[in-house]
Amino acid sequence: MVELSIVVPVYNEEKNIRPFVEQIEKVMETINKNYELIFVLDPSKDDTENAILEEIKKNKNIKLIVLSRKFGQPAATVAGIENCNGNYCVIIDVDLQDPPNLIGEMYTKITSEKLDVVYAKRRSRKGETPFKKFFSKIGYETIHKLSDVKIPKNVGDFRIISRRIIDELKKLKESHGFLRGLVSFVGFKQGYILFDRDERFSGESKYNKFFGSLKIGINGLVSFSSKPLFIMSLSGFILAVLSFLLGIWYLFQKITGIDITPGLTTTVILLSFYSGIQLLGLGLLGEYIGRIYEEVKQRPKYIMDKKINFQKSEEE
Repeated sequence: MVELSIVVPVYNEEKNIRPFVEQIEKVMETINKNYELIFVLDPSKDDTENAILEEIKKNKNIKLIVLSRKFGQPAATVAGIENCNGNYCVIIDVDLQDPPNLIGEMYTKITSEKLDVVYAKRRSRKGETPFKKFFSKIGYETIHKLSDVKIPKNVGDFRIISRRIIDELKKLKESHGFLRGLVSFVGFKQGYILFDRDERFSGESKYNKFFGSLKIGINGLVSFSSKPLFIMSLSGFILAVLSFLLGIWYLFQKITGIDITPGLTTTVILLSFYSGIQLLGLGLLGEYIGRIYEEVKQRPKYIMDKKINFQKSEEE
């Protein structure tokens, strides 16, 4: 029986594979439980696949799932969770920003306190610009405040989940793969530990420096809340009232002959403002319609090309 599964989505990470595996092996020696380390690979341009295959030769506990094309980190993570065999499953990135030595503490906490989820909450974030930290903070606050499901702040995918959570996640059919939202939606007893997030060991982040966090935030917000639509409706109502009052003010000046606001420069400003609000509303509506379109097609969340070092019954 496998006690602990470790799921690691990877893409173009050949330089991080060996250092990561070394740290995982040290941690698992301390925990002293049967485990499996599952790499889920988006087909990479570098030598990541061969680097993992070399590690499989040395350690029978390491497994590899190769997807048919680049589905992205969320889909790769889901693929690992749905194909793991452990009583507990850890989700962690390979870049060592999320320290593997926390796995022992997370496992102890989830088993001793009889929890179903223990997530790692970031106390500090090394190697990130003030610009990114600022917008990350705003994004986490927005999602936390507006989501119908309370998604923890300053928390990524790094966590340990029980078999009960894994089985419930398998029942969910959403294709967006926003794991931190899905785990919060499932519920059950959840706890956390605090940690200081390190810089990447090697390589660069695969997320866009400017729009990556924004894309994740919009994905989470649209997936777990309809409140933005209500906010846009409320904004439209308020602007309509203001426009009506402005019209009354304009008629008052015409009737009384008092020209308090000469010229029509305010008209240009107001038109630009209203146009921006309308475009924002249309874009927001488009996000929801696009999500409906994706879900209705019911395409698979991922497609596997091959599974390496799994038992035959698992591969079938």
